[in-house]
Amino acid sequence: LEEAAFQLQQIFRIDISIALNILGIESMRAGHCRVAFTCFKLAADRGYNKAQFNVGLCYEHGRGTEKDLEKAGFYYCQAASSCHPMAQYRYARYLLQHGPGSLWDRHHKAVTLLEQAARAGITEAQAYLGVFYMRGLQPQEKRGLKYLLLAANSGDAQSRYHVGVCYEQGLGVQQNLAEALRHYRQSAAAGNRQARERLRA
Repeated sequence: LEEAAFQLQQIFRIDISIALNILGIESMRAGHCRVAFTCFKLAADRGYNKAQFNVGLCYEHGRGTEKDLEKAGFYYCQAASSCHPMAQYRYARYLLQHGPGSLWDRHHKAVTLLEQAARAGITEAQAYLGVFYMRGLQPQEKRGLKYLLLAANSGDAQSRYHVGVCYEQGLGVQQNLAEALRHYRQSAAAGNRQARERLRA
């Protein structure tokens, strides 16, 4: 009986959190940012990871509350720790740019989070990792190309452009100008300015 009561309590808590988060989203869409933030915060403090992510966004962009990157990082961390993929991406970016602790520890944790987010299909994480591995202190070109291709195949025109650069310069793949041209054309058709300039050149 105690177990059943506990289960009911958990379900009720989750349902309230979901309802508060939805109310927050609707309030944000209606332009009521303060109300939205309050709803997100109530749900986040109950441990709902989607609301924790939304609170992080509010703090990062100053929507419904004062802009506070440290608090944004805290809530992204909370959501990331319960495997919210977009929060993993945002928290990784926070760690690389603002996070506390040693650079090596932040770097290692950020890369792990970015790879988790990329595997979960977050295009932004795939694109970020692709460039990160290409331009790092010790470039890993094949690994970078793998992530750039994932992002490009998800429709990211900038990553498609970078894939073209890889084929043109032989980075992580055998040089192939025809293949480079194909990627530049696809990127340009999707509106990428750099790809259009590269085609003209």
